[in-house]
Amino acid sequence: MTRQPVRFYQVGSFAVGNRLLDDEDRTVQSNPNRTNSIDSGHRACQGCGEVLGARYALDAAMRASNGQLVAVNATGCLEVFSTPYPETSWRIAWLHSLFGNAPAVATGVAAAMRVKGKSEVRVVAQAGDGGTVDIGFGCLSGMFERNDDVLFICYDNQGYMNTGVQRSAATPPAARTATTVTAGPEPGNVFGQGKDLPRIAMAHDIPYVATATVADLHDLEQKVERAMEIHGARYLHVLVPCPLGWGSASNETIHIARLAKETGLFPVFEAEHGTVTAVSPIRRRTPVEEYLKLQRRYAHLFGQTPRPDIVARLQEIADENIARYGLITNDSEDSVSTGVTA
Repeated sequence: MTRQPVRFYQVGSFAVGNRLLDDEDRTVQSNPNRTNSIDSGHRACQGCGEVLGARYALDAAMRASNGQLVAVNATGCLEVFSTPYPETSWRIAWLHSLFGNAPAVATGVAAAMRVKGKSEVRVVAQAGDGGTVDIGFGCLSGMFERNDDVLFICYDNQGYMNTGVQRSAATPPAARTATTVTAGPEPGNVFGQGKDLPRIAMAHDIPYVATATVADLHDLEQKVERAMEIHGARYLHVLVPCPLGWGSASNETIHIARLAKETGLFPVFEAEHGTVTAVSPIRRRTPVEEYLKLQRRYAHLFGQTPRPDIVARLQEIADENIARYGLITNDSEDSVSTGVTA
């Protein structure tokens, strides 16, 4: 797959007008003939990042596979709001699995297609962070170890949002959930717990691992297309802000996803066979405080008794990510006004 850098013609803006690109370089979503893999009529919350991520990723996968695609969906928000019996918003071949066995079910589908001689049919499995990082972790590791021909996509909203906003192993430190109280010396989710699933996937030495956010459609679609070019186990981890669980405004979903990347709290990169091959550099470095203040799950850090010490620890995490993945390049614009240096 050939790539070309997308030029930003409007100073100070992250928007990219598709009219500035050749037809073949425009996003799948700009095409009126796109699949609309998940169509209108679903019951997602206003501003839901997960439904955006699912449509963007699966529409790109449908184009890359010429419509020869089967999706396996774990239990979770995406399944619940898209398929209230007897209705469905899916316009593709779609299966619902249990909360923890989507990787195993997808493996079985891929094996069945191979036995039937339908090698052109590709398989995508998808789940939230609960079904990926926690409940489905064992099945997913087995899928990686066997190098099964499945693209597994995790839509990470950093908690069990469908069942009342409980903590998952993807919930970041200091975040408030229904099971992480905002009291004591370390309010919110404790530091030092959880799993960094993209790095765990890389440790399995599988053909392809990538991270993305719903804030950069070109990047997300390119990574799906790249993954569909490869056979074997592939993993894509997509950050999808949840206005309900994060306590953010529904019209801020894309902005918050962008800030997660620009602060360094969510590094965006690609890896093949355990080695990082490309990163999406930070364009304008932003202190983590600007990201945190937009979410009520961090309100306890800025109230009547502010906790700058905890904010500083979160900044350290972002700085470590920037150093680990080399997210600041010579082309990055390090804003003087942020007070943060490279």
